[in-house]
Amino acid sequence: MKLSRRSFLSAGSLTATLAVTGLSSQKLSLGGEINIYSSRHYDTDEMLYEDFTKQTGIKVNRLKGNADELITRIQNEGRNSPADILLTVDAARLWRAEEAGIFSPVSSEVLEESIPKNLRHPEGLWFSLTKRARVIMYNKTQVDPSELSTYEDLATEKWRDRAVVRSSNNVYNQSLVASLIANIGEEATEQWCRGIVKNMVRPPQGGDMDQIKAVAAGLADVTLANTYYLARFAPGHVASNPNIFDRIGVFFPNQNGRGAHVNVSGGGVVKTAPNREGAIRFLEYLASPPAQAIFAQGNSEYPVVPNVPLDPVIARFGEFKEDQVNVSQLGNNNPLAVKIMDRAGWR
Repeated sequence: MKLSRRSFLSAGSLTATLAVTGLSSQKLSLGGEINIYSSRHYDTDEMLYEDFTKQTGIKVNRLKGNADELITRIQNEGRNSPADILLTVDAARLWRAEEAGIFSPVSSEVLEESIPKNLRHPEGLWFSLTKRARVIMYNKTQVDPSELSTYEDLATEKWRDRAVVRSSNNVYNQSLVASLIANIGEEATEQWCRGIVKNMVRPPQGGDMDQIKAVAAGLADVTLANTYYLARFAPGHVASNPNIFDRIGVFFPNQNGRGAHVNVSGGGVVKTAPNREGAIRFLEYLASPPAQAIFAQGNSEYPVVPNVPLDPVIARFGEFKEDQVNVSQLGNNNPLAVKIMDRAGWR
């Protein structure tokens, strides 16, 4: 097929970012180039594209956009879609793409040996590439960490009017609730959501960084947030602010039980991929230790491959036990999680 610059860039509000090379109108060959639709918005990912091209000679073209927009676009393009790979964040969004029939199963010894079983789709439709721990963060001057224990405990009366939490519209909170459904069941999860709502000191507003700021300012004692958001306040990072960073403690819940909740970003090969072989090769590259190190250092995420060095700030938070539930369940449970949060009055 031919891929024109106009056809690749004509997606409403979507923005195309060219990595390594401009888009070519030449006929795609098996090794020549791959087209990535990505909702990851981290500039450091460009290092991955550049390194992959240096190693393989395969050119990388990227189209950036909202995950739902990209999924819809691939559906509308049908079998004429130029997309080889869809990359996105959060297991629920990977599930949405899966439900839309976008992915094609991949059998790869490299991916299966590198990425733990609970971090990939059981049928190889998609693979996790980074991990995000959603943990309890607390004001060091107002909370003794000995008070903290589990996610479940955060919904008890002792935390009444002591918490700030992001909206239920946030997919990270939805996936946390989905993990609770998998671990403690629907009824207990709904009671947990109701307890969280009672413990909020204010209605949900803002993102994870806003919750962290509120806790640092003393508006609340605790919140739930992804670890990489706190890392952004560390010295030398994008939003460096020691007045915030130094006041916040990180607590990994459920360490005497199932472990802390872990979400992911990941990707899969589009079923109509013009360059399937190149797409699989790219996913295998992303699971290599050098690429995993770029992921880890670039956005302070956790690598999915063991023994890859962490961002130094993330490493300071310490080691922790992870919940081993297969992340595909987070997506499968998403519709029920949304219903439960709505019934509980979590806005």
